[in-house]
Amino acid sequence: MTETLFRDDAYRTEVEATVVFADARGIALDRTVFYPQGGGQPGDQGELVVAGGAAIPIVDARYDNDRQTILHLPAIDLPAEGAALPAPGAKVVARIDRERRYKLMRAHTALHLLSVALPYPVTGGSVGEAEGRLDFACETTLDKAAVERRLNELIALDAPVGVRWITDAELDANPDLVKTMMVKPPRGAGKVRLVAIEGLDLQPCGGTHVARTSEIGRASVTQIEKKGRLNRRVRIVLSA
Repeated sequence: MTETLFRDDAYRTEVEATVVFADARGIALDRTVFYPQGGGQPGDQGELVVAGGAAIPIVDARYDNDRQTILHLPAIDLPAEGAALPAPGAKVVARIDRERRYKLMRAHTALHLLSVALPYPVTGGSVGEAEGRLDFACETTLDKAAVERRLNELIALDAPVGVRWITDAELDANPDLVKTMMVKPPRGAGKVRLVAIEGLDLQPCGGTHVARTSEIGRASVTQIEKKGRLNRRVRIVLSA
């Protein structure tokens, strides 16, 4: 099981860790700051610096089939290039691309606020680097300027963003917390992580977020598409 340090501190960018295994699947560590792909958010990129100074570029992070071990995927097929994978027990420094992560944090938090501005069931979405989209089950014609204005009003409130944990039973008793129709929060560990934007939003989410909504910056709604009779896709881009 990989200790997921990013869940408690999304701003932490590196950690010393121990290699658990390294094979064709990827490199597993006992703990990591790398967010694994999931919930519409891509996996982190960065590097693993092995004792002695060699750096292994990491282009993605994903969960192994057990959903408890995080795999760090190297940029190249190291054995094919004649380079050795780190041995189990080796010490490494896991370091993420800080600027890319922060863009993802801003965008993910902005999408939570977009779901406040548009209080409809969410049927899909994706998080990008300072951009993203959400799909809503909505028959109403949406006004792009009005949605953008409301979203930026919410961002400007400078509301704190935090994390809470509830039990599976508590989530069952409060099903309205789940806004996403297609993606359900992971179950089985006995507890569920909630992201809380004070006074505005509370929903299950495993992603990384900024500490205050003002960090998002200005958001532009670039497009609203009609995706069938009951679906509207809203795309946003954040200022640099």
